[in-house]
Amino acid sequence: MTIRLASYNVENLFARAKALDTPSWADGQPVLAAYETFNAIAQKAAYSEADKAAMLQALTTLRILVNTTGGLRLNKRMFDDAWALLRENRGDFLVAPARAEPRIVASGRADWIGWVELITAPVDEIATRMTAKVIDEVDADILCVVEADSRPALVRFNQQLLGGRYGHAMLIDGNDPRGIDVGLLCSGQIEARWMRSHAHVLDEAKPGRTLFSRDCPVHHLRLPSGTDLYVIINHLKSQSFASGNPDPLRTRQSKRVAAIYQQLRDEGAELIAVLGDFNKGPRKGDPEQHPTLEALFPPESSLVDAYNLPNFTGLFDEKDTLRARPGSFQSCNLSNRLDYILLSPELAESVTDGGVFRKGLWGDPSNVKPSKLWSIYPEITASRHAASDHAAVWVDLDL
Repeated sequence: MTIRLASYNVENLFARAKALDTPSWADGQPVLAAYETFNAIAQKAAYSEADKAAMLQALTTLRILVNTTGGLRLNKRMFDDAWALLRENRGDFLVAPARAEPRIVASGRADWIGWVELITAPVDEIATRMTAKVIDEVDADILCVVEADSRPALVRFNQQLLGGRYGHAMLIDGNDPRGIDVGLLCSGQIEARWMRSHAHVLDEAKPGRTLFSRDCPVHHLRLPSGTDLYVIINHLKSQSFASGNPDPLRTRQSKRVAAIYQQLRDEGAELIAVLGDFNKGPRKGDPEQHPTLEALFPPESSLVDAYNLPNFTGLFDEKDTLRARPGSFQSCNLSNRLDYILLSPELAESVTDGGVFRKGLWGDPSNVKPSKLWSIYPEITASRHAASDHAAVWVDLDL
């Protein structure tokens, strides 16, 4: 029988952090950087004066504090106007008099319990419906969902917008506090045997910190034919430089993903798929893959890139007759091939078809007009209506 396996970065289903939903990535970068800076410094045992100054600056960038004619003050319209909220659950962190500048009174982490939390806003209703339309048309039996809000949101989306087409919705909250997790939807005819999370795995290069930006769950599925399939879902470190060069961390993540894959092989598993948003596209030249992903490709790994299989034919669209667009993100050029399906050699032999589905993708990173290189749904008349900035990637497996 044919089993369709797909990966789709949905960029949240119902609610998304405002800083992740700006007109351009550059607009949200300072906010995300301030968010990471504040929460990193807040964990310190003792705050220096420089630390306090940096946290006050971060709170200003997040518009928790605003500059007024009287000086720096607490934002009275924080819930409407700010990018984030300051949570002070216990103890005192910040004193903000009405007629004086705010000051940090906590001397270190032990003095208070709290954090900065990004404010979310509802996803455009048309965009949510277009996400469902993409998923309906891709018609995958097994769908790996990247940037899902939560398991309750995944269940609600399946019930309310997909008509309950999937019998299983699985997601464990990962390490990203912004609500961009990885999950799995699959047919009720498929037995979900077990799921193994790796959210807890520590980064050996950064003591005390977790390795995966979100998680790297392994799902053991038993197909109606009785065949066992193992799916490893990923959302590797982004390309953002907000907290420094992201490449070393993505490299370490890739190596651990490769080790998880190899462990399954050593345990006797044969049919394994590694898929998701790897956040780095191939390059022209040799080697084609980006150096941060080398551990997942030959000769380091036995995994096979579905894009390179002769049966992976769906790169063309009726409007794209002059050249194939090999990517899956925004303009879909080669460097924007961020979404991958890698297969064990035995699983690669079962591929009968595959492609990239772009009908929900606006395509123009400037958000001015849609791409003319592929067809999009007529309901998408503005970039905010797009199902996602990513296309869905899929393969058909004869299993």
